[in-house]
Amino acid sequence: MPKMKSHSGAKKRFRKTSTGKWLHRKSGLRHLLTGMSAKRGRNLHTVKVEEKNSAEGRMLKVYLPYE
Repeated sequence: MPKMKSHSGAKKRFRKTSTGKWLHRKSGLRHLLTGMSAKRGRNLHTVKVEEKNSAEGRMLKVYLPYE
C-alpha cells in the first residue's frame, strides 16, 4: 500500500508538541497594521494552541498523518 501524503500547506503552518497539541501562528499581521490597536497586535503575536481532540485537531491528524 502506498504512503499517505502530508498536506503541504498544513506542514508549513502547524507543528505538534510532545503532548499532542498543535501550535500555529495567528493570522492578520501582514499588512494594514497602522489602523490596528497595539493591544490587538500584541495578542496576534502569541502562538495559538489547538487541542488534539478538537474539531481542528482531528482534521490536522488527517492532514499530517506522520507528525
